[in-house]
Amino acid sequence: MKETELDRCDCTIIHEDVVAEVRTLMPEDEVLLNLADLFKVFSDSTRVKILCALQHSDMCVCDIAALLLMTKSAISHQLRVLRQTRLVKTRRDGKVIYYSLDDDHVNNIFGQGLLHVCEK
Repeated sequence: MKETELDRCDCTIIHEDVVAEVRTLMPEDEVLLNLADLFKVFSDSTRVKILCALQHSDMCVCDIAALLLMTKSAISHQLRVLRQTRLVKTRRDGKVIYYSLDDDHVNNIFGQGLLHVCEK
């Protein structure tokens, strides 16, 4: 693709005041790196399916594996990633461990993403 004049900016800065203001509003680099890592977790379709299932009900590994037609080992691996990023949490009931969305933020993030991809 050829670069046009509209694609190029020959100046250094036009709106110095806007740049200065936005610079003060930007989170620290570490926070933005953590945010990027969080969004990477959503790049795996199995993890997205697990989050979708957990929106509807707390579930154990066996039930999630049956729902997604996958092995318990594969589901456990993905749940570990989701736990490390605090997207899911666990609750023990006897010998069974149930997984659920960590909090309403996760539900909102997932819901907003779903709305975005479904809008026409």
